[in-house]
Amino acid sequence: MTALRAAFRGLTWDHPRGHDALAAAAGDLIVWDTQPLEGFESHPIDDLCARYDLVVLDHPHLGEAVAAGCLIPLDELFTADELAAWSAASIGPTMRSYAFEGRQWALPLDAATQVSAARADLVGEPPTTWDEVEWIARSAPVALSLAGPHAFLSFASIAVALGEEPASSPDQLLSTGTGLAVLHLMESIDAHSPAETRGLNPIRLLELMSATDRLALCPLVYGYVTYAGRLAFGDAPAVTPRGRPGSTLGGTGIAISARCTPSPALLDHVRWLMSAEAQTRFIPSHSGQPSARAAWSDDGVNAAAGDFYRRTARTCETAWVRPRHDGYIEFQSDASAVVRATLAGDLDHRRGLDRLQHIYRASHSEREKIS
Repeated sequence: MTALRAAFRGLTWDHPRGHDALAAAAGDLIVWDTQPLEGFESHPIDDLCARYDLVVLDHPHLGEAVAAGCLIPLDELFTADELAAWSAASIGPTMRSYAFEGRQWALPLDAATQVSAARADLVGEPPTTWDEVEWIARSAPVALSLAGPHAFLSFASIAVALGEEPASSPDQLLSTGTGLAVLHLMESIDAHSPAETRGLNPIRLLELMSATDRLALCPLVYGYVTYAGRLAFGDAPAVTPRGRPGSTLGGTGIAISARCTPSPALLDHVRWLMSAEAQTRFIPSHSGQPSARAAWSDDGVNAAAGDFYRRTARTCETAWVRPRHDGYIEFQSDASAVVRATLAGDLDHRRGLDRLQHIYRASHSEREKIS
């Protein structure tokens, strides 16, 4: 007997959190392929949309996706009442992060943000302030997340903790005082970090921490519920014990490409993925990390996850949403290289910050060339 061919093809990322629930729910409707985390973070979205009907993406890709015309606006496929209900039910700014230029381009399938992860047997509970992080770093292996785009994301999150959201206008990434304070703090911590950690993505940092004693604390790393139990998770550090935890929103959204002709069955499947049943039961039981606020406060979901959700919900509710303009993804990659060069001493703090400001302004303009 010949197997039935799936009606649609989708692309997600190759971690149980990104794949297992989607594959288990797909039946004969969708076949899900995967790409590495690094591809999810940086691969050109128009190329992916040319090959797939559904794409799991990160919200900063929206600018290039909209410029390329490669997504279907979801407000053409779902009612305003449905979108409003999903927005009200989603934790923090997750739904809003996929809105751009007055349209809704994806739905928050998964919620994540940078939080603190610690080996409680080595350093106790995750610290609540950056002063505590610096104190721990003097005597235990502590690392910032610096690989790939994460050097800039860590930089941005610390700025948020210091009281200033980056990129509030196209003309300035950050004020000089805040930018220099962030680089000083990052340098203070990175000076004590194990060298092997600087090239590790968040998954590999959490693997290293959970499998060895060579890393005891990562104060800013994207939370993965699959490591709960082995690691203690907590809110991202703030400047003061009751201050805003500085964090940059991550997570994933499910989008429908312009090449797709969605069937009623496909749209109903997406509706089900956003339903209370899927979000609070099916997705958590298949290694997923739901976006519904109700799941983050659910007793059963938290009992199975070592209270991961309750311990980090405040950070997710208050996370900073990155820019989504066309050009941001390239900026994020270039800015991370600048942050790493500055921490390595190749640029002094003032020159590093000036470079960040310059490439940020350039990312908003096709006419300005980066010299």
